[in-house]
Amino acid sequence: MNKVLVTGGCGYIGSHTIVDLIDHGFEVVCVDSLVNSDLKPLEGIKAITGKSISHYTLDLCDKEGTQKIFEEHPDISGVIHFAALKRVGESVNKPLWYYNNNLNSLLNILDCMKTFGVKHFIFSSSCSVYGNTNVLPVTEDTPMEPAESPYAATKQIGEMIIQDFSKVNPAVQSILLRYFNPAGAHESALIGESSTNKSTNLVPVITETAVGHREKTVVFGTDYDTRDGSCIRDYIHVMDIANAHTKALQYLMGNKNNENCEVYNLGIGEGVTVLEAIHAFEKVSGLKLNYELGPRRAGDVVSIYANYKKAADQLGWDPEKSIDDIMRTAWAWEQKRSAVVR
Repeated sequence: MNKVLVTGGCGYIGSHTIVDLIDHGFEVVCVDSLVNSDLKPLEGIKAITGKSISHYTLDLCDKEGTQKIFEEHPDISGVIHFAALKRVGESVNKPLWYYNNNLNSLLNILDCMKTFGVKHFIFSSSCSVYGNTNVLPVTEDTPMEPAESPYAATKQIGEMIIQDFSKVNPAVQSILLRYFNPAGAHESALIGESSTNKSTNLVPVITETAVGHREKTVVFGTDYDTRDGSCIRDYIHVMDIANAHTKALQYLMGNKNNENCEVYNLGIGEGVTVLEAIHAFEKVSGLKLNYELGPRRAGDVVSIYANYKKAADQLGWDPEKSIDDIMRTAWAWEQKRSAVVR
């Protein structure tokens, strides 16, 4: 059994990826600082998989603490690195916090991988690295435009760090997964998106409004050059994203990669506007959402969606779920965690 270290494993994508890894026979060690999460996802993971996993509550900027994890698990064969601060607006207001956290934690992980001989690395990147591109759909070769936020800049710089690291450390094989907009929840409704801080992601904002935890959903910007004036995003189900990490790790472990560091887009290849996403929720739930049209928000990219052909061809990955599946599972999760009977 291959042992994998998942950083940020109590977070949204990390917890769903742990489920998929266990389903595919991997043993998982989890580390999370809990700055934007709690331990409840581990309970959900156990309920879904029947497995309890080893967990460390640790800030990965703590280099000695990070080294201790590798010392205590010398049989770790791969690392999937999710741990990072990720709020666009917050990064605009607190740039130094984002640069310090997201980059120093990455440096510590890579240094430990080199020191302890861990060979496989999957990096949680983002479509935000492309900036406000005019090239649609986005491919892996689409030139990067200037980052629209400090968060996006940390992903651009993080990729550069890994690429430079890979040139001089050929024993470590890396994959950068640039995902678009993960959303939805596990079909069991036992885990889902549940940040301990107020979420800024559209789908939980919608479901929290519908369940009564928010007064309204605000559509930030209605005068963009899109079909209805709101931003366009590529929403992809979180379990499709989770499975891509498993497939990427299997790809590296099977020595199928041609380069030390490879890049893949993860999306469904379609753009959905904010207003279209709201209407999809209304259709699936049968509810009328209380939303209002507001001004543009700093740091937002106008329109972006993926070409994921490379991931399909090389990793054997194809997303299976639609925007309706996203809204259906997200709503089931919201109702369950809010203990609302409808």
